[in-house]
Amino acid sequence: MSFDGKVAIITGAGGGLGREHALRLGAAGAKVVVNDLGGAVDGSGQGDAADVVVEEIRAAGGTAVANKDSVSDREGARNIVDTAVSEFGTVDILINNAGILRDKSYKKMSLDEWDIVINVHLNGTAYVTWHAWPIMYEKNYGRILFTSSVSGILGSFGQANYGAAKMGMVGLMNNLSREGASHNVRVNCLSPGAATRMTASVPGSNIDADNPDPANHPGLVSPAALYLVSEDAPNGRILQAAGGKFASDMVFSNVGMDLGLDATWEDVAENAEQILETDGMGPKTTFWRE
Repeated sequence: MSFDGKVAIITGAGGGLGREHALRLGAAGAKVVVNDLGGAVDGSGQGDAADVVVEEIRAAGGTAVANKDSVSDREGARNIVDTAVSEFGTVDILINNAGILRDKSYKKMSLDEWDIVINVHLNGTAYVTWHAWPIMYEKNYGRILFTSSVSGILGSFGQANYGAAKMGMVGLMNNLSREGASHNVRVNCLSPGAATRMTASVPGSNIDADNPDPANHPGLVSPAALYLVSEDAPNGRILQAAGGKFASDMVFSNVGMDLGLDATWEDVAENAEQILETDGMGPKTTFWRE
């Protein structure tokens, strides 16, 4: 499995998961656009984190350029893709990883805190993907990865904005994986767990992002990310990855019941046990909580 000559964009690649993905793709022969605004976990400010990662890739013999546009800005999203095209001629791989946190219980959350998280995670992912999509579609090759989360797939207290955005990515993947299939554009989701600046900011996490526990290192997630953007990638799947453990998340429908065309809400209530039956579909479990 080779990435030689492939052009990859990784958003939010100035640190944490994105940095690890970028370093490994660079080492595997990909030409990498390292995107990162360089701001704080809450999205404020700017910095040179992308430049640092580019120098790391180059020092290891790889090829990379930096981009510091915001994914949540439509023009910025276009510029990210344009950087790949102007520097390397095309884009083959897009890993949507950029994100911020504004954690707060829904009761205390402002609509501004809702909007900014949705804009960065969900809209930002859609914007960058929208600009890369026609390039991939027309050349009959593309690999796109959305960074989802158990906070959306399974739920997490105090992360309604973040969880909604992350589950929105699953819906986007479900549709785009169908639309791109005939043109060899495959779209998947990654549900990671690791010690990063974002997870360290969650109250009670006790995570040191600068010196992560080896068993919780973000680099342990990257094997799943690289597989999901490889030539042999599946299509329309969600992979969990954390601490060397890998699993699939899937949406199931049970057998249900046919109550007929005259069904009432009372009929539904009387048969709720069978309608809501989950036996045989597996328990709602996971081996980590982000």
